[in-house]
Amino acid sequence: MSALLEVRGLGLRFGNVTALDGIDLAVHERELLAVIGPNGAGKSSLYNCISGLYRPQQGSITLAGADLLALAPHQIAAAGVGRVFQNLALFDNLSTLDNLMLGRHPRMGSRWWADWLGLPGALANEAEHRAAVEEVIDFLHLARWRDYPVGLLPYGVRKRIELGRALCMAPRLLLLDEPAAGLNQEETEDLAAYLLDLRAERDITIVLIEHELGFVMDLADRVAVLDFGRLIACGAPQEVRQNPEVIAAYIGGAPDDGDPGEAAQENPA
Repeated sequence: MSALLEVRGLGLRFGNVTALDGIDLAVHERELLAVIGPNGAGKSSLYNCISGLYRPQQGSITLAGADLLALAPHQIAAAGVGRVFQNLALFDNLSTLDNLMLGRHPRMGSRWWADWLGLPGALANEAEHRAAVEEVIDFLHLARWRDYPVGLLPYGVRKRIELGRALCMAPRLLLLDEPAAGLNQEETEDLAAYLLDLRAERDITIVLIEHELGFVMDLADRVAVLDFGRLIACGAPQEVRQNPEVIAAYIGGAPDDGDPGEAAQENPA
């Protein structure tokens, strides 16, 4: 199985705080990899480096051989990296359809003036993107809420719309940050089914951060464990579950309530 994403020797510091310490990680095509670890382990910092929000001081990140560190965040998105953040970032006054259409922005090629004038090429381009959005609506069973302002919808539905907006980008690699947070058991089971279908039907490689270990262990092909910015284990769920260093990291507790990088940005050394 070939590696789609390769992280090599990744190092990230904020003043005297080391957020990532020599991370080596490969994510294979069509794999579902879970990244776990105590609070402050560096999970969000890793995601921020991959998506271009942070610039590491050492190491490399490549997607299908392309150097992501040479790209701006919007170029990384256009290259095929989609991300769903832990906190919802939808436009509450817009409909489900309009929120999903925003996910097509990195794929749109027409000029604003062509759209404004309603030129044939622009109209065909919009029809193509609307068709892609309708596929996502059908896939995530969002049709009944297509025209509703998302601010009026239940939390679980809005989480699904957030996922759908990332899917509308047509990503090769999908980064999910605690996608099951706040969901009830039925919604969590539905999410697991959607993620498995994404991999099987759309050939999307998925990396997810999740604190719900039962969800992770039942779903992931492999589990990577971070602690104090270091990768302390990576392997099959059962193998990781029995790793003494992983057990010690969780039993020992967390250093604080946030990512080291986030804490350093708030209180730079």
